[in-house]
Amino acid sequence: MAHPSQLGFQDAASPVMEELLHFHDHALMIVFLISTLVLYIIVAMVSTKLTNKYILDSQEIEIIWTVLPAIILILIALPSLRILYLMDEINNPLLTIKAVGHQWYWSYEYTDYEDLGFDAYMIPTQDLSPGQFRLLEADHRMVIPVESPIRVLVSADDVLHSWAVPALGIKMDAVPGRLNQTAFIASRPGIFYGQCSEICGANHSFMPIVVEAVPLEHFENWSSRMLEDA
Repeated sequence: MAHPSQLGFQDAASPVMEELLHFHDHALMIVFLISTLVLYIIVAMVSTKLTNKYILDSQEIEIIWTVLPAIILILIALPSLRILYLMDEINNPLLTIKAVGHQWYWSYEYTDYEDLGFDAYMIPTQDLSPGQFRLLEADHRMVIPVESPIRVLVSADDVLHSWAVPALGIKMDAVPGRLNQTAFIASRPGIFYGQCSEICGANHSFMPIVVEAVPLEHFENWSSRMLEDA
């Protein structure tokens, strides 16, 4: 969960998000080193009147400033491609959930169960309980078992939406007439918040996503209660 004046990412709640955080730190350190080098060169050129004739026309310098950026790009590209392929991996999901975006709410269908589905609307500000978050709470949470591979099928009923949960490292576009899929593993129990990340109309900012990760036994009890109520 993000907090006021936070500068970094939210704490990772999935293995993929942990990889993304590590890659972010890796790329940021390279940017810092390049920025420091460029700043030093600028300050040195402005603050001194001395000129080195070997730098003005040097084949070796030209080779260095051609090869070095290529090496840096490779150091950034290889980890990036690795994570890109990791995010596309879907191996034997324990549970499949279909998330459909509407104007302006989400509906969820647990396709492994015969009749388990519900709509999730934002809780109005005046109905919030103490401790709940404005614009982020939904009347129904998407409950999942912890440490289990989950596949989410994402689509939309009317306009473009985007199903995004930052702590889990997920952002998948919901396109009418198209079924996109993504997968994740919640590495710890908790409640993770997200919002629609595609401008979808007047109430775009009122489409919260709440994912609750619980132990498998608690998930089975929850699903049994939901089926009984249905």
